[in-house]
Amino acid sequence: MNLPKPVETIGIVVLMLAMAQPAAAQAPLPQVEQPSTPQDTGTVDDVIVVTASRLEELLLNAPATMTVVDAEAIERAPIQSVTDLLRLVPGLNTVQVSARDVNVTSRAASGTLADSLLVLLDGRSIYQDFFGFVAWDFLPIDTREIKQIEVIRGPASAVWGANAMTGVVNIITKTPREMQGNSLSIRFGQFDRSGPEDSFDGGGMFAINAAHAAATSDRFAYKISAGLLTQEPFLRPAGSAAGSSIPYPLFENRGTTQPKLDARVDYDLEDRRQKIVLAGGISGTEGIVHTGIGPLDIQRGSTFKYGRMTYTRDRLKLQVFVNAVDGESPPLLRFGPNGQPLDFRFENQAYDVEFSDLHLSGTRHLLSYGGNYRHNNFDLSFAGHGGSRDEGGAYAQDQIYFFSERLRWIVGARVDRFDVLSKAVFSPRTAVLFSPRAGQTVRLSFNRAFRAPSFVNTLLNTTFFTDIDLGAAGPLALTTLAEGNPQLKEEALTAYEAGYIGGFGRLMLGAAVYLNQTKNMIQFSRPEHYTSSHPPVGWPAPPAVLDQLVAQGRGLPSRYTYLNYDRISDHGIELSADVNVRAGWSGFTNYTWQADPKPTGFDISDLNLPPTHRLNAGASLTRGRYFGSLSGSFVDAAFWQDVGYEGPTKAYTLVDGGVGVHSTDGTMTVAVRATNLLNQPIQQHVFGDVIRRTVIGEVRFEF
Repeated sequence: MNLPKPVETIGIVVLMLAMAQPAAAQAPLPQVEQPSTPQDTGTVDDVIVVTASRLEELLLNAPATMTVVDAEAIERAPIQSVTDLLRLVPGLNTVQVSARDVNVTSRAASGTLADSLLVLLDGRSIYQDFFGFVAWDFLPIDTREIKQIEVIRGPASAVWGANAMTGVVNIITKTPREMQGNSLSIRFGQFDRSGPEDSFDGGGMFAINAAHAAATSDRFAYKISAGLLTQEPFLRPAGSAAGSSIPYPLFENRGTTQPKLDARVDYDLEDRRQKIVLAGGISGTEGIVHTGIGPLDIQRGSTFKYGRMTYTRDRLKLQVFVNAVDGESPPLLRFGPNGQPLDFRFENQAYDVEFSDLHLSGTRHLLSYGGNYRHNNFDLSFAGHGGSRDEGGAYAQDQIYFFSERLRWIVGARVDRFDVLSKAVFSPRTAVLFSPRAGQTVRLSFNRAFRAPSFVNTLLNTTFFTDIDLGAAGPLALTTLAEGNPQLKEEALTAYEAGYIGGFGRLMLGAAVYLNQTKNMIQFSRPEHYTSSHPPVGWPAPPAVLDQLVAQGRGLPSRYTYLNYDRISDHGIELSADVNVRAGWSGFTNYTWQADPKPTGFDISDLNLPPTHRLNAGASLTRGRYFGSLSGSFVDAAFWQDVGYEGPTKAYTLVDGGVGVHSTDGTMTVAVRATNLLNQPIQQHVFGDVIRRTVIGEVRFEF
């Protein structure tokens, strides 16, 4: 596979810089911007982030509202998947629809194929450019390999570019040096999938993960990890969707199997100011993904592969990576001629080169800047027109210090150019940060962000057939067209926010109030219907019947496409408190209030509606060899319309817990973790599976 010439050029530059003689040292930054390694004191001054501005800074100084989940919190959590950990973050709406299909959205209603949140693994995007969504099961690592998860709860296109519209999740892994040793973990469990009238019916899951890491010298370290997760399907809902007379369609639900392999090498050059990281991995998946044209069945053998090379010298960072996805996902409810399965194959290779750097100008200006170029190759059986896409952008940001750094003004912007858009996209950011006293920050901010149309958004082109039972008139193979829209504009968001973060000893408090205004939202439209003036081929009944079906809300779809919807206004409030009572004792609580969106130019029935209230709380305890945790989440009712089955989901409460013990020599850990302890039948999406209690046992060896 030949790389685009810009990728080859940047790769050569990286190697030349790696071999170059070190440059003269730059002037040091103010101490507050480059703190030493934090101690585990549990105070707000300890938390360092890299995602908000693409540079290392204290959480207190970040120009965006952020949540950080560290390795200790992950270790003690009763839930051991990234998406379940994100469920406890204020402002995030996390929805599980099937055994493998999970969607996360920040400060907006979630839904199937959620597309406005940028997800990074060590700064490398895992956003799927061909469909415009995140496949969380393509993460090639186990949660034990994560150092911390940084969540920006708000727009970040000013530094990250396209698709960081409502937020960013950056999963930062431990270095091989931090992981030294060998580990093996085995998880096994069972979940309840009994129906309302059934006796107990259980489903099973099994996972195994192994890792080896070593530092062979003070300059060279490596790690390799592998794992496998397999799970049976959850229970499908029966009857009709809530608030609807339309019954759920019958199809064979599936579980998932997810193998993964990941490797990394770190090499420090002789002067220790330069470092090269080489990483690569492969992950696979299978199972159900829900879309606007119904469920798709991702086939075994569908994979996501990546390779990454990162070069750093002082504050300069150059990175090259390749993402390659290859799979097949035939629709379960849509068919081709003569009832044959539709051919839904997809291949996408994304090549990305990027750089970032920062400089101190005088004593009051910290200038950071960077950019990237990205080239995509596409081969999609259901979007045959066009085969590539190019995009690129550059950003700059200045942090200006006043009054001994108690007052900061951050101003920056990014310009992006996509070959599918008629003009460049400008994403500005400005924030004023004031510290009334040490350990506290008040922030006022303004942002603009955007999401570019995906390849499928613009070039989808497939025809499918649906068998319709017309009673005495017999069956009819109804023809429906699904096509993209090459005239789509970018989806744009303008955000205003006031935020606070403060530390009072071991107590950390946070608050945010925001107003988001979205323009040109891209959405799979409600279908156009067959009518008396446009009947389907072979229609045997009087044409007026088609008009009656439309009037009854049961119209026969003739065409689906993507449209830009005019304007939406969202606003909400987020409150949080985290406390480390003493060594080994910690707790948290957070509350999110999110108003229903206010559309302009279209009806609110065209939108998913988020839960108005969300409340999370939890506590964890470690005493000697023993540890335990308990958390609870309340999620209010929500409304869905994104898969053709409109209706609400009920409010629900999740209670999760776990306990464990380490062996006396620290080489073995045994734990039991459970989700949905109350065993409530919870449906998180109107078309989603019903999820009940899951109990998982875990044994981990370290040697």
